[in-house]
Amino acid sequence: MIELQSQVENKIISLKELKNKLEPLGYSIGGGWEYDHGYFDYKIDEDGGYTFLRVPFQAVDGDLEQRRVQVRLGRPFLLNHKYEEGFDEEPNPFNGLVGMNTAGLFNQFTKPVDKDAQVDAKFFPVAQNLIQELEMALSSN
Repeated sequence: MIELQSQVENKIISLKELKNKLEPLGYSIGGGWEYDHGYFDYKIDEDGGYTFLRVPFQAVDGDLEQRRVQVRLGRPFLLNHKYEEGFDEEPNPFNGLVGMNTAGLFNQFTKPVDKDAQVDAKFFPVAQNLIQELEMALSSN
Protein backbone atom coordinates (compact mmCIF):
# COMPACT_ATOMS: atom_id res chain seq x y z
CA MET A 1 0.00 0.00 0.00
CA ILE A 2 1.30 3.42 -0.96
CA GLU A 3 -0.45 6.49 0.40
CA LEU A 4 -0.79 9.46 -1.95
CA GLN A 5 -1.15 13.10 -0.94
CA SER A 6 -4.36 14.68 -2.14
CA GLN A 7 -6.52 17.73 -1.62
CA VAL A 8 -9.56 15.46 -1.19
CA GLU A 9 -8.31 14.21 2.17
CA ASN A 10 -10.66 15.32 4.98
CA LYS A 11 -13.24 16.64 2.49
CA ILE A 12 -16.80 16.14 3.72
CA ILE A 13 -19.45 15.30 1.13
CA SER A 14 -22.70 13.35 1.01
CA LEU A 15 -22.19 9.70 0.10
CA LYS A 16 -24.83 10.04 -2.61
CA GLU A 17 -23.02 12.98 -4.23
CA LEU A 18 -19.68 11.19 -3.93
CA LYS A 19 -21.11 8.13 -5.63
CA ASN A 20 -22.70 10.26 -8.37
CA LYS A 21 -19.36 11.95 -9.09
CA LEU A 22 -17.05 8.94 -8.89
CA GLU A 23 -18.97 6.15 -10.61
CA PRO A 24 -19.00 7.92 -14.02
CA LEU A 25 -15.19 8.18 -13.70
CA GLY A 26 -14.89 4.40 -13.31
CA TYR A 27 -14.86 4.02 -9.51
CA SER A 28 -16.94 1.47 -7.67
CA ILE A 29 -17.60 0.92 -3.98
CA GLY A 30 -15.14 -1.74 -2.82
CA GLY A 31 -16.30 -4.95 -1.17
CA GLY A 32 -14.81 -4.26 2.27
CA TRP A 33 -17.21 -1.59 3.49
CA GLU A 34 -18.83 -1.58 6.93
CA TYR A 35 -21.69 0.41 8.45
CA ASP A 36 -19.37 3.34 9.24
CA HIS A 37 -16.66 3.28 6.55
CA GLY A 38 -15.82 2.05 3.08
CA TYR A 39 -13.74 2.56 -0.06
CA PHE A 40 -14.17 3.67 -3.63
CA ASP A 41 -11.86 1.67 -5.91
CA TYR A 42 -10.54 2.45 -9.37
CA LYS A 43 -9.06 -0.65 -11.00
CA ILE A 44 -5.85 0.38 -12.76
CA ASP A 45 -4.56 -3.02 -13.84
CA GLU A 46 -5.30 -6.73 -13.49
CA ASP A 47 -2.16 -8.38 -14.85
CA GLY A 48 -0.87 -10.83 -12.23
CA GLY A 49 -3.20 -9.36 -9.63
CA TYR A 50 -5.31 -6.26 -9.20
CA THR A 51 -3.88 -2.78 -8.78
CA PHE A 52 -6.32 -0.21 -7.42
CA LEU A 53 -6.41 3.42 -6.52
CA ARG A 54 -8.48 3.26 -3.32
CA VAL A 55 -10.25 6.26 -1.77
CA PRO A 56 -11.32 5.59 1.83
CA PHE A 57 -14.32 7.30 3.42
CA GLN A 58 -15.78 7.41 6.93
CA ALA A 59 -19.33 8.32 7.97
CA VAL A 60 -19.43 11.53 10.03
CA ASP A 61 -23.10 11.75 10.94
CA GLY A 62 -24.62 8.28 11.05
CA ASP A 63 -24.42 4.98 9.21
CA LEU A 64 -23.61 4.60 5.52
CA GLU A 65 -27.07 3.13 4.95
CA GLN A 66 -28.78 6.34 6.07
CA ARG A 67 -30.29 8.42 3.30
CA ARG A 68 -28.36 11.69 3.66
CA VAL A 69 -25.19 10.49 5.36
CA GLN A 70 -22.13 12.68 5.06
CA VAL A 71 -18.69 11.11 4.73
CA ARG A 72 -15.15 12.34 5.31
CA LEU A 73 -12.62 11.25 2.70
CA GLY A 74 -9.33 9.74 3.79
CA ARG A 75 -5.94 9.71 2.11
CA PRO A 76 -6.07 7.83 -1.24
CA PHE A 77 -3.64 4.98 -1.73
CA LEU A 78 -2.40 2.48 -4.30
CA LEU A 79 -3.01 -1.15 -3.47
CA ASN A 80 -2.04 -4.37 -5.22
CA HIS A 81 -3.73 -7.71 -4.55
CA LYS A 82 -1.57 -10.53 -5.92
CA TYR A 83 -3.33 -13.78 -6.88
CA GLU A 84 -1.94 -17.24 -7.46
CA GLU A 85 -2.37 -18.31 -11.05
CA GLY A 86 -4.46 -21.37 -11.84
CA PHE A 87 -7.42 -22.98 -10.15
CA ASP A 88 -8.30 -23.09 -6.47
CA GLU A 89 -6.65 -26.27 -5.24
CA GLU A 90 -8.98 -26.58 -2.22
CA PRO A 91 -12.54 -25.66 -3.17
CA ASN A 92 -14.98 -25.87 -0.25
CA PRO A 93 -18.31 -27.43 -1.24
CA PHE A 94 -19.66 -26.81 2.26
CA ASN A 95 -19.87 -23.00 2.11
CA GLY A 96 -23.36 -22.29 3.40
CA LEU A 97 -25.88 -25.05 3.91
CA VAL A 98 -24.62 -28.62 3.52
CA GLY A 99 -26.14 -30.18 0.43
CA MET A 100 -27.64 -26.86 -0.71
CA ASN A 101 -24.60 -25.02 -2.00
CA THR A 102 -22.37 -26.55 -4.65
CA ALA A 103 -20.70 -23.30 -5.77
CA GLY A 104 -17.49 -24.29 -3.99
CA LEU A 105 -17.14 -27.32 -6.25
CA PHE A 106 -17.02 -25.11 -9.33
CA ASN A 107 -15.38 -21.91 -8.04
CA GLN A 108 -12.25 -21.32 -10.13
CA PHE A 109 -11.21 -18.13 -8.33
CA THR A 110 -8.41 -18.20 -5.82
CA LYS A 111 -7.89 -16.19 -2.65
CA PRO A 112 -5.28 -13.43 -2.76
CA VAL A 113 -1.79 -14.74 -2.07
CA ASP A 114 -0.79 -11.26 -0.94
CA LYS A 115 -3.44 -8.61 -0.16
CA ASP A 116 -0.75 -5.93 0.09
CA ALA A 117 1.72 -6.83 -2.65
CA GLN A 118 4.34 -4.43 -3.94
CA VAL A 119 2.96 -1.85 -6.37
CA ASP A 120 4.89 -1.52 -9.62
CA ALA A 121 6.37 1.98 -10.04
CA LYS A 122 4.90 2.19 -13.56
CA PHE A 123 1.50 2.85 -11.92
CA PHE A 124 2.61 5.99 -10.02
CA PRO A 125 2.08 8.39 -12.97
CA VAL A 126 -1.32 6.79 -13.64
CA ALA A 127 -2.25 7.21 -9.98
CA GLN A 128 -1.16 10.86 -10.00
CA ASN A 129 -3.36 11.53 -13.05
CA LEU A 130 -6.28 9.79 -11.35
CA ILE A 131 -5.73 11.89 -8.20
CA GLN A 132 -5.82 15.08 -10.28
CA GLU A 133 -9.04 13.94 -11.97
CA LEU A 134 -10.50 13.04 -8.57
CA GLU A 135 -9.60 16.46 -7.13
CA MET A 136 -11.19 18.24 -10.10
CA ALA A 137 -14.37 16.17 -9.89
CA LEU A 138 -14.75 16.88 -6.18
CA SER A 139 -13.75 20.55 -6.28
CA SER A 140 -17.14 21.50 -7.73
CA ASN A 141 -19.05 20.75 -4.54
